[in-house]
Amino acid sequence: MFGSHQRMRSFPCHSSVDLAGTVVPLSHTVKTLGVTLDSHLTFQSHITNVCKSCFYHIRAIRHIRSALTIDMSQTIACSLVCSQLDYANSVFSGISNLQLNRLQRIQNSLARVVLRAPFRSNSLSLLGQLHWLPVEFRIRFKLACLTYKTLTTNTPTYLKPLVSPYIPPRSLRSSAMGLLVEPCFRTVMDSRAFRVAAPKEWNLLPIFVRCSNSFPSFKKRLKTHYFSMAFRNLDL
Repeated sequence: MFGSHQRMRSFPCHSSVDLAGTVVPLSHTVKTLGVTLDSHLTFQSHITNVCKSCFYHIRAIRHIRSALTIDMSQTIACSLVCSQLDYANSVFSGISNLQLNRLQRIQNSLARVVLRAPFRSNSLSLLGQLHWLPVEFRIRFKLACLTYKTLTTNTPTYLKPLVSPYIPPRSLRSSAMGLLVEPCFRTVMDSRAFRVAAPKEWNLLPIFVRCSNSFPSFKKRLKTHYFSMAFRNLDL
């Protein structure tokens, strides 16, 4: 059963529901497609599992780091740890800073191991050296890529009805900017839905990124744009 804290408190029964005469027990979490969903969609349980798995691999990489070149260690790090951070990360859009910081600590620790940097070194500088986007921008990157695919290829089909091009009532300069309609929302949970989060993120992109003529070109421009935002205060 999914809902906000207020909605869940108003629900009369918290242990089971009756469906066609059959009592179905409620669970606090459910796992689908490798993602653990909790009743409030905080993803706390899922992120806890990701932390356990990632830090296990980080410790293993640390033990053999002296025998690896930096290119080899970076390849292993991306395949074992970064892949877990990036898996289905678009669902993390709008999560709390607490949960986002937990994921960021994984990436910071991994960067220190790959570069064999001291514990107190600037983690943002290390990420810049490795050309790794911070977790927040990796989430935004995935969301923007899903939006581009939905608009240009109509896939996945179940997301296509959730985004609509912005068509002003009269001819304006914004007509050719490739904007999307941003629907209204009432709650924080509503704001995290794809139909709200995707248009909001899309409309924040520069027009030269939105109007890319191919997906590889879009990804390249998008990463460059986010890279400049994430590391604008660093001299890389």
